[in-house]
Amino acid sequence: MKRSSVKELLESDKFLQEVSVNGWVRTFRSNRFIALNDGSTLHNIQCVVDFENTDEEVLKRITTSAAVAIKGTLVESQGKGQSSEIQVTSIEILGDSNPEEYPIQPKKHSFEFLRENAHLRVRTNTFSAVMRVRSALSFAVHQYFQQNGFYYVNTPIITGSDAEGAGEMFRVTSFEANKAPLNEEGNVDFTQDFFGKETNLTVSGQLEAETYAMALGKVYTFGPTFRAENSNTTRHLAEFWMIEPEVAFNDLDANMDLSEDFIKYVLQYVLDNCKDDLEFLDNRLTQEEKTKPQAERSEMSLLEKLRFVVDNNFKRVSYTEAIDILRNSKPNKKKKFQYLIDEWGADLQSEHERYLVEKHFKCPVILFDYPASIKAFYMRLNEDGKTVRAMDVLFPGIGEMVGGSQREERLDVLKEKMEALGIEEKELWWYLDTRKFGTAVHSGFGLGFERLVQFTTGMGNIRDVIPFPRTPQNAEF
Repeated sequence: MKRSSVKELLESDKFLQEVSVNGWVRTFRSNRFIALNDGSTLHNIQCVVDFENTDEEVLKRITTSAAVAIKGTLVESQGKGQSSEIQVTSIEILGDSNPEEYPIQPKKHSFEFLRENAHLRVRTNTFSAVMRVRSALSFAVHQYFQQNGFYYVNTPIITGSDAEGAGEMFRVTSFEANKAPLNEEGNVDFTQDFFGKETNLTVSGQLEAETYAMALGKVYTFGPTFRAENSNTTRHLAEFWMIEPEVAFNDLDANMDLSEDFIKYVLQYVLDNCKDDLEFLDNRLTQEEKTKPQAERSEMSLLEKLRFVVDNNFKRVSYTEAIDILRNSKPNKKKKFQYLIDEWGADLQSEHERYLVEKHFKCPVILFDYPASIKAFYMRLNEDGKTVRAMDVLFPGIGEMVGGSQREERLDVLKEKMEALGIEEKELWWYLDTRKFGTAVHSGFGLGFERLVQFTTGMGNIRDVIPFPRTPQNAEF
């Protein structure tokens, strides 16, 4: 007999058929009713045990989180809340679970407690829903790019360059601790290291992706990236996944078009394919919001936020216009912003970005043409000499979701910018080569996948949308 999933059985209307299903016990009550879940759906299927004709020793082993194999007859349910149930004819205990020791009991647990048990937290409704949505988003990312003529490129995880110029990178070395050889100047001699030079875990695949875009036309990376930023906020991870498309011959306008189309596609995909999980997460967030002071509550539910992004055209606003709006806004004049806006050139904070989206324009916003002084060296300099062809996509509740730009394709300008920032040409000789041999306008952006999952699921902490979070002082599991 073919084994079915719980999802398949709950969606089936072929009653009185013999079925087989495996899963984990969520609850077992009255020595008769098993709520069984196998991860295929948020919902459990009720399995009704004939306890009078079942071995008592077997009944004792039906405990929360025990793994069981069940055979029986699928029937229309007489109880409320489910359309079908299984009348059990045989039950086999595949793996016992000691109820005295199992930490995830059928009650409400704090997210802090569940992070300490990240290997088991996916057995709860909240985390199984989040991870199914994460999986669907991941599939939608690949599907969008594959359907639109992009090629998937795996860029290096170990790199000798710092794409962001932030310097907060994890070093990769084969030297033993405290035994690294020193050169004549007394510094670590990396020429004797495994790669013959100083290397790190990557913060971005962008620079390498650019080289491939200049041959394949349209490419994207989707892989792990790392940042050694000692930050314990709800928005930062040391290990996270980045989506980074790069497109030859695309200018900034085409880049903004691509980001908007891509985001709407992946969010529509989960709205179409994760209805149960999103409704559950929407209800969870609504209950959570009720515990907050009125002033801190979101004006939109989770599903309303998703529809807000999918259904609205993204407003395109220059940085200069945004600064004028913020400078003259009520929160700025009444000193309600934590970071007051008083001059052009300020780096916008999340509170400013959210004000533009949620209060002023009431739609997603793409800001463009930022001051060159607050953006990376590879962004194309505008004719005014002060701004670069950068863009950020801003979302409700979260602020910046996407950061991108038209890349600086002019060799002389790029070299000048690198020199001004102290970036040595010999470190990026291969990157400069693409500006020597058939250079062309090209653009791309980066989207932190966990931030997208966080927005889509309504989870308040980014550590709760990745299976095993890596943060300062924490590399458990």
